[in-house]
Amino acid sequence: MVNQKYQDTSLSPEERAENLMSQMSLEEKLGQIECFSRAHLVGKDPKKLYPQGFGQVSNLLATALPDEVSVAEMVNTDQKLAMSLSEHHIPALFHIEALCGVLIAKAKSFPAGIGQASTWNPQLQHQLGLQIGEQAHAVGMRQVAAPVLDITRDPRFGRLGESYGEDPTLASAMGTAFVKGLQHDGDLTKGVLATSKHFLGFQHGEGGIHSARTPIVPRELREVYAKPFQAAITDGGLGSVMNSYGEIDGDPVISSRKILTDLLRKEMKFDGYVVSDYMSMERLKDVFHTASDYTVAGVQSLEAGMDAELPVIHCYDHKLIDLIKNGQLNQKYLDRAVFDTLVVKFKLGLFEHPFALPVESLKKVYQSATTTNSSQAAQESLILLKNDGILPLKPQKKTIAVIGCHADSVRSYFGGYTYMAMKESTVGVKVTMAGIDVDDDSPVNSDATKSKTYSGSIVHRQNREVEALTRDCYPQSKSLVDELKGDCPDTKITYAYGYPYAGNDQSGFEEALNIARQADTVILTLGGKYGWNMASTTGEGIDAMSINLPECQEEFLTKVAELNKPMIGIHFDGRPISSDAADKYLNAIIEAWAPGEFGGPAIVDTLLGKKNPSGKLPVTVARTSGQLPVYYNHDNGSGIDAGPSMAFNSYVDGTRTPRYPFGFGLSYTNFNLGNLQVVGQEVSPDQSIELQADVTNTGSVPGDEVVQLYYRDQVASVVRPVKQLAGFQKVSLAAGEKTTVKFVIQPSLMSFLDSDMNWKIEAGKFELMLGTSSTDLPLSTTVTVSKDKLIDGTKRQFVATSEAD
Repeated sequence: MVNQKYQDTSLSPEERAENLMSQMSLEEKLGQIECFSRAHLVGKDPKKLYPQGFGQVSNLLATALPDEVSVAEMVNTDQKLAMSLSEHHIPALFHIEALCGVLIAKAKSFPAGIGQASTWNPQLQHQLGLQIGEQAHAVGMRQVAAPVLDITRDPRFGRLGESYGEDPTLASAMGTAFVKGLQHDGDLTKGVLATSKHFLGFQHGEGGIHSARTPIVPRELREVYAKPFQAAITDGGLGSVMNSYGEIDGDPVISSRKILTDLLRKEMKFDGYVVSDYMSMERLKDVFHTASDYTVAGVQSLEAGMDAELPVIHCYDHKLIDLIKNGQLNQKYLDRAVFDTLVVKFKLGLFEHPFALPVESLKKVYQSATTTNSSQAAQESLILLKNDGILPLKPQKKTIAVIGCHADSVRSYFGGYTYMAMKESTVGVKVTMAGIDVDDDSPVNSDATKSKTYSGSIVHRQNREVEALTRDCYPQSKSLVDELKGDCPDTKITYAYGYPYAGNDQSGFEEALNIARQADTVILTLGGKYGWNMASTTGEGIDAMSINLPECQEEFLTKVAELNKPMIGIHFDGRPISSDAADKYLNAIIEAWAPGEFGGPAIVDTLLGKKNPSGKLPVTVARTSGQLPVYYNHDNGSGIDAGPSMAFNSYVDGTRTPRYPFGFGLSYTNFNLGNLQVVGQEVSPDQSIELQADVTNTGSVPGDEVVQLYYRDQVASVVRPVKQLAGFQKVSLAAGEKTTVKFVIQPSLMSFLDSDMNWKIEAGKFELMLGTSSTDLPLSTTVTVSKDKLIDGTKRQFVATSEAD
């Protein structure tokens, strides 16, 4: 029986929220914008801290629990507490990280964000979202901090591996698909609330430094960095946004009305829920020095448009009530935040179903979870960057030497924002995750083991317990060496550690060179460690000046090359491989990133030709950090193709060209594109352009190809990029098979912000280019848009629609 209007499910979430708010005290309202965190509660009474309940719950410590049932029990306990403290028994919203899977035991693990991007497969990305959403929902966690929609152009930045890469169209397609999956295609009562981050321009931090100043001009901020967010809002129904830690033009994003209200809510028409990244409000006092104390920081953020402070009360504390009562803070800002919070909770059905699923139903969700998505994502994330014909291997009765610290490690398959990255903190490695400044006696900050550093590096040595812990958590996962031994019973597989993932230690060289001398083929595992702690070389809060391999690995490549053995390199990391020695000496290179729990089978199947690699680079790969930034869609007259305006067409000490271009990736077969046809050679702004071409697998084995469509504005009223990705289509073809790929482009996709900062379809000629990478575009044609038209930029086309017959 419905006793209150807000309990009536036939009413809209907005109507229910308004009714409930009319009955709430200021104290109960304040509780709804505050967050509860067990990690910060050591020795504290939650009933005193949250006298009227709490609206949010941080679940970092869920990682320490043994299984999904214990997590659900914790969620239910904390939910009962939240509802008992709230006068109206308002349930809390539980959030957790889920970029690579839900960060709890037994949940499925997926490749790093950059590996997901390398699949160029939005349909698969949608499936990942559905599965992650189902597993989070089952344990009562109804909000996830994903996807990461940052555009990244700087591999020095440690968090590149979280992103979908450098291109806003690729990020729009992948991110929107993920959002739709997480949010169960719009039915939030069955899904979870997606929270895209970091709004805005976060991975453009000056100097490649985490949380640093973001030097982006207004047009670029909107056209490039905001595009994936706008696509997710318009096409994906994105429910939540999380802020960047940085500042833009002197304005910290966490307290920026220009960014959080004028841009996000007004220009981009976002009407959802905005939450703070962990402890970003405190930065207003402690880092930016734009607030005199934490309460002032809270006022600034609340007035700017921030709905909730995560992960614990520092700035949204009880002093805000006093300011409202004294007339120093307008209550409308608190009411807006509470309204946004309650609307989301009603949309999720939290008032009707505030708890985790019953134990038997919960177990069924986890026990029946398919491994197909994780396995397929791992396989499709691998990129073949070089191959002189050595791959696929046909080992038979031969000897293969496998060398490198990653080769006998299951931990190497997992990157940052994975369960394993967080789990490492339980064996005494200090985490580097932003906002985890918790009490010294919290399990998250345990320091039971004092780590020494690798020679020539400040990186801590990995705790010996980490590998055993990883294998215990993922018993089905085997190291690369063990996978090879299992798949190649007639081949002698030898292994040597050789070198670490950081520093200049050469103590293992001689043993490794000895087994290489006796081998027919040498497989070298290369790269750093992608993680969340001080024993990592890349990850959150772990930036670098060099983007190349560690000194010990570069030196070993030079020494082993003297043996004249066929050599294959497999790179594990959160940033792409960039190495002169690898390019010069290796016969083949596979970019593996952090492929997740099924990384071993994916890599071995690729090495042996059981699976054909199909990944494509979602970033342009620079040669050295001295080239940065390097990206394919730079403006005319700038970047890689700056042109002959100066005496030298290069740097005085090297080329401008990248090591590998955006969209690049090899296959074990060959593909031919031909028979380009266009309908709509000249169109009005409201007509569409239809383009198609035939794709043929001309090789002898099945394979997948990503057909990529780019466009170039030939003459424009403002400087435009040399080319831009418009859309793409992944196709699977048997040997000799042909298919037709079709694209539909709306002229609004080619719109831009004019000199008055209005979104405009501009009359003129546009070159359309079709191919298999940003530099391999064999087919092209020119189309004409007949006249100008100003448009609503929130409703423009973000990705060309495509299909294959």
